[in-house]
Amino acid sequence: MNDPIWLMLVKGVLVFVVLVLLVLFTIWFERRIVAIMQVRPGPNRNGPFGLLQSLADGLKLAFKEDIMPRTADKVVFIAAPIIAVSCAFTAFAVIPFGPEVSVFGIETELQLTDFEVSVLVILACSALGVYGIVLAGWASGSTYSLLGALRAAAQVISYEIALGLAVLTVFFQSQLMSTGAIVEAQAEGIPMNIGGLELTLPGWYFLILAPSFVIFVIAMVGETNRAPFDMPEAESELVAGFATEYSSLKYASFFLAEYVNMVTMSALAVTLFLGGWAAPFPNSWWPAANEGFLPLVWFFGKVMAFLFFYVWLRGTLPRIRYDQFMRLGWKVLVPVSLVWLLVLAAMNIGLDAGNDLPTRIAFAGGAAIVVMALIFFWPTRKPYEPPAEPDAGLGGFPVPPLDLVVPPSPRSLTEIEPASATATATVANGSGANGSADASNGSQSTSRREE
Repeated sequence: MNDPIWLMLVKGVLVFVVLVLLVLFTIWFERRIVAIMQVRPGPNRNGPFGLLQSLADGLKLAFKEDIMPRTADKVVFIAAPIIAVSCAFTAFAVIPFGPEVSVFGIETELQLTDFEVSVLVILACSALGVYGIVLAGWASGSTYSLLGALRAAAQVISYEIALGLAVLTVFFQSQLMSTGAIVEAQAEGIPMNIGGLELTLPGWYFLILAPSFVIFVIAMVGETNRAPFDMPEAESELVAGFATEYSSLKYASFFLAEYVNMVTMSALAVTLFLGGWAAPFPNSWWPAANEGFLPLVWFFGKVMAFLFFYVWLRGTLPRIRYDQFMRLGWKVLVPVSLVWLLVLAAMNIGLDAGNDLPTRIAFAGGAAIVVMALIFFWPTRKPYEPPAEPDAGLGGFPVPPLDLVVPPSPRSLTEIEPASATATATVANGSGANGSADASNGSQSTSRREE
């Protein structure tokens, strides 16, 4: 980018403001959509249609008391939310919003920055952002926080592989790693000859790379810790997960990072698979649709469609078990991604050779491999087997034994032992009637304790 410094600063501020406004709108949007799904009003008090409710909640959260546990590592405890927010905002810097426009007589692109490997910056920021979650759980000095951090680490390792393999197919198809160049590569149609019929398919990669698109969408939901994959902060299991010990602005920072990551992943999916800022119809219908600032409408419209998809998942699907979540990542998404990558490589080799036979062989062999992989790795449930002996539980459910004898509390034993020791010493040192009486009292207390 050859922009002057003042224009780069203006772009940076605008990106920051747009992300913050999108976060406030997305929170309101999510609450309203879920309320409609659950047949209830939702936020409707602050501002028109309740649009200022997110801002009111943010201000209330900012003025709450900031509490830090005594067992926390103070430096890491404070640095963790800063890392999460910084990585979330940095990843959005390479997303293209639109084509080249004129701003105060200076020709510039609607993008903060771009270079040859800009997609890798987004993946790197996504991976580094998990360090904020892991460090927050470790530095809190809490069991629930640590368990949430461990879940986040395992989750990002599992789904980062599937996400990277899905993005790798885009690199393979376009032979580009720049976000702006990938958007331009999708603007060209793909001519095809099917049975002598000349067709021109849209160049958007969600059609050409449909398996990669599906894998990317599933992986990005797991990458952003959203329902039904919100394992690191499962409130029914871990209170609030890694953020259990956080309050005030530190907790708001994690909340902000989560929603910014949602917007960033949605924008990345639009850039890689849905043509970026290009209009969702042929250019011949409206030649001026992809000129000037109008592409901002198409870009943010596609982003809002993905954000609605996030909300739709949260309002309809329950949280899955952690072992099911890991099985989906390692035994389904990763193997299918690898097989699809091999099929795509064979298809491109056949097309480059100019011979239809290798392409047909690749299609047939690839389809067979995919079907075999799905059959082999698809999670199946074991059929129900009745127990060899009838279950003695209530209603078929196992229950603890009813004749369970509770042992005495260790604390009560420690309270009785000093009294027994005093009685024994009295019997040994006592003489005459007093000694006999003390001995009898000691024996009675001992026998009473034994009973």
